[in-house]
Amino acid sequence: MASDKLERRLAAILAADVVGYSRLMGEDEAGTLAALKAVRTEFIEPLIAAHRGRVVKLMGDGVLAEFQSAVDAVDCAVAWQRGQSQRQGETPLRFRIGINLGDIVIDDGDLYGDGVNIAARLEGLADPGGIAVSQVVHDQVTGKVDASFEDTGEHKVKNIAKPIRVYRVRLDGSAAETGSEMATATPADKPSIAVLPFTNMSGDPEQLYFSDGITEDLITELSRFTALEVVARNSTFVYRDQAVDVSEVGRKLGARYLLEGSLRKAGNRIRLTAQLIDVKTGMHLWAERYDRELEDIFAIQDELVHAIVAALAGRVRDADAKRSLMKPPESLAAYDCYLRALDLDRKFDQESSLEGLQFVKKAIEFDSNFARAHALLATYTVTIGWFRFDRSQAHLDESLRVAKKAVALDPQDSFGHLALGLVYIVRGEMDLARDALERASSLNPHDAMVWTDYAWYHICVGDPEKALQLLDEREAVGPVPPNWHWEIRAEAFYDLGRYDAAVASYERMAHLPFWVHRTLATCHGQLGNIDKARSHWVQLLEAIPDSKAAREFTNLYAREAAVHEHWFQGLKKAGLAD
Repeated sequence: MASDKLERRLAAILAADVVGYSRLMGEDEAGTLAALKAVRTEFIEPLIAAHRGRVVKLMGDGVLAEFQSAVDAVDCAVAWQRGQSQRQGETPLRFRIGINLGDIVIDDGDLYGDGVNIAARLEGLADPGGIAVSQVVHDQVTGKVDASFEDTGEHKVKNIAKPIRVYRVRLDGSAAETGSEMATATPADKPSIAVLPFTNMSGDPEQLYFSDGITEDLITELSRFTALEVVARNSTFVYRDQAVDVSEVGRKLGARYLLEGSLRKAGNRIRLTAQLIDVKTGMHLWAERYDRELEDIFAIQDELVHAIVAALAGRVRDADAKRSLMKPPESLAAYDCYLRALDLDRKFDQESSLEGLQFVKKAIEFDSNFARAHALLATYTVTIGWFRFDRSQAHLDESLRVAKKAVALDPQDSFGHLALGLVYIVRGEMDLARDALERASSLNPHDAMVWTDYAWYHICVGDPEKALQLLDEREAVGPVPPNWHWEIRAEAFYDLGRYDAAVASYERMAHLPFWVHRTLATCHGQLGNIDKARSHWVQLLEAIPDSKAAREFTNLYAREAAVHEHWFQGLKKAGLAD
């Protein structure tokens, strides 16, 4: 009888699979299978054996292994991910790994039971190239392995009765245990989104890999926004080809927002549609249709994913900000305060900045390890110093301290590196600014503000052509920030002597911060529109009554004397400077 063969024991279970496997198979089936076979036989299987583990079975792109101890399993997983990262030049494969310690049932050499099921669910919750472990594993290995951990809270997972607490393994060792200053901290009430499998409406089963690839890449790329909680693909793919009730699926997945869509192929064209839905109301917050020629299907896939992610993140953030603004002050939590501060930061006036400063400080009072709040505080410190013309060393040092703390709290959040880059620009440390902004861009190439501020850096170092190139690329996928983007574009046009284009760019701004009038005055001075130049100068003086200070305010961060002089030429032509 089968029951006579059953054996029970406690074991550490490791479950792993390949990130984006469907897409890789669609691109190069033979190459992907060869790479997977090689990495298994040459690297993974010897590594598991070296850590006293046993490969239980190989399933397509997956691996299931058991270990004698949780320490062995985690040590193996850390070596696996670090080693695979170093092998990226040899193979494009990346893995997700989940580890659990629990009771298992052995039947004819195979493993069963909740201990195995939870490991599989943890694998689905892991980041690409990352490791997720259960609380019991975390408690067993803390202080015994070369890695640190981030508590991501409790997660409800399929076929497991109780929520499981999940810890993310920090392979860079830069984050310490929750509760210390170096712990990554984003509030638990951050917006959550589930990407449902896109429907293949082509009538061609061969196109399923493309719709699956779009879905998987959207999940991966949305995960770059650390302010979003993204439901793992294993939890969402169970709804493939099903008619779903939005509120019911959202409740089961614990998601506030759902993204769904479809793909249709006709001849040499594809049409992809996507919709963002608020689970609570069932209302569509955003929808878009993309039509493309099938010249290079995988380049198109990358383009579509980039476009959707760029649009989607902003929509989710705006929807959450509106929800926060409707809450009474006494019910605000750290994330609500952060959202209100972020909303006020976009108004570009001193009164709003001072109000926003209080909200961001309150967010930090609620949660001292909230990395994004520290990043926003750094930008507020810079902005308010700008309004007050405070460029003292003490002010600049404080801005730098706060920005560095934001990066220390969450080294993987692009916003912290973005804030650090802005602080370095203000300090005139352009090489360090470039490094910080390039890091922000590599962490999240879809964030509109990263692109825009990186363009500003290029203006500040005298490369307006590169700035325009970046902004053109940003506009190609849209949407763009309504103010900051157009202002940076206008400054680039001015530096290139394209004064009409600069004025036209300013006209696309939703509202004009006071300092924009100084640029418009110089533009109209160059164009010979003396009355308009003087009108804008008067508006600038309303904010900066001291005309000498107003002139000094012009182009604060120009490094080259010739660039600085160019800005004054327009004022001189309008009779506004000597």
